[in-house]
Amino acid sequence: MNHNRQSNDGKHDDDSALSDFLASLMDYTPTIPDELVEHYLAKSGFQCPDVRLIRLVAVATQKFVAEVANDALQHCKARQAAVVKDKREKQQKDKRLILTMDDLSKSLREYGVNVKQQEYFADSPSTGMDPATRDE
Repeated sequence: MNHNRQSNDGKHDDDSALSDFLASLMDYTPTIPDELVEHYLAKSGFQCPDVRLIRLVAVATQKFVAEVANDALQHCKARQAAVVKDKREKQQKDKRLILTMDDLSKSLREYGVNVKQQEYFADSPSTGMDPATRDE
């Protein structure tokens, strides 16, 4: 009987923490707007009038994007560190990080998202254009 009572107390604490968290979402303005989240949820067939749930999805999405971006940054740093080993003097001049589609693809692959580049992927809008018509 005592074990059942402890189990109920634990459940009550979990329910209370969840209620407090959901209430705090009403005061929180996520980076991803509610309208955008609602649009994509509706597009996938999910309709929910509860703003707290919409914001919960927005917070989860924001966390996912932040983790993917951070992992892509780590891939970028590792890639550029490997290139700079051969060219120590260049490292002193140029410390900018250049995030590439390959860095992002590797990061997304770790989360089960496979990104394939288009067959004719251009790094800049002017790639493949006639040199006489370029604005560069």
